[in-house]
Amino acid sequence: MNEILLHPPKRLYRAARFATRPQPHSLNIMGFGFDGTACFRKGTAIAPDAIRLVASDIESYSPYLDLDLEEAAPFYDLGNLVVHNTGDAHNDYLAAHGRFAKLTGSLDFAADGIHLLTLGGEHSISYSAIAAYLQAYPDLLLLHLDAHADLRQEYQGYHYSHASIIRRCLDHFGPGHQLLQFGIRSGTRDEYAWMRGHKTLASSLEAFVEMIDGQPADRPIYLTLDLDYFDPAYMPGTGTPEPGGQDFLSFVRIVQALRRKRLVGADVVELSPPVDASGNSDVFATKVVRELILAFQRKEDHEQ
Repeated sequence: MNEILLHPPKRLYRAARFATRPQPHSLNIMGFGFDGTACFRKGTAIAPDAIRLVASDIESYSPYLDLDLEEAAPFYDLGNLVVHNTGDAHNDYLAAHGRFAKLTGSLDFAADGIHLLTLGGEHSISYSAIAAYLQAYPDLLLLHLDAHADLRQEYQGYHYSHASIIRRCLDHFGPGHQLLQFGIRSGTRDEYAWMRGHKTLASSLEAFVEMIDGQPADRPIYLTLDLDYFDPAYMPGTGTPEPGGQDFLSFVRIVQALRRKRLVGADVVELSPPVDASGNSDVFATKVVRELILAFQRKEDHEQ
């Protein structure tokens, strides 16, 4: 009997088509609702379906990009990766990562043009997709938007922790890979020393956008976005909020820069719907996802 790897979505993402496996030369949305290593406030496991639910009730048109989901190139909703919650977070995570590998193992992400937008879940889930993209693209640029450095070797006994996701990705870095970070405002002294030493941390939004603008147009880029990048005044529904964050318009500027580049993959993680009973954070996160979906529509391609 074949193992079930994906659960069909309860509600299809707005304007998306349903598919049971990643579609080539297309954007594919997949939920990965794991929050086993979340150490403060859990709840991210239900975020993918919360985003789908809100997406059906917000505008499909982005005034920031002058694009509409209804007019975008076809994209697909794969549903949610099967994740178990047995109480053993380490083994639950490894099992879910193994299902991701089975789902994508036969694919050549570069040659097949597999664009994947993963909806978390806590930040540890990003490792599965990022590791695959690092293997596929020897010159991948990894952009990291977050409140936290996530560079610890382990946290609270978890090797694959939400607090060590970037460190785990660095385990797969080759000489042509590069990491750029922005929004980081919490971490250990050692993490900050590493970022300073390796010059990965942008000092301002303007500097970060300039770094993106300076990349070759054909360089593959992956964006990992922890929603605590945003200030909790705007986005309180996350497990580990940090004051001093960015607003929505800062993200729009980054998206506008990415549309001129070659975005090949992304993830949006750490929405925790139970934390914000108003539901405002669900709407905020869904509009972030809308902008990201449209960011995969390269500016020059759209204008042809």
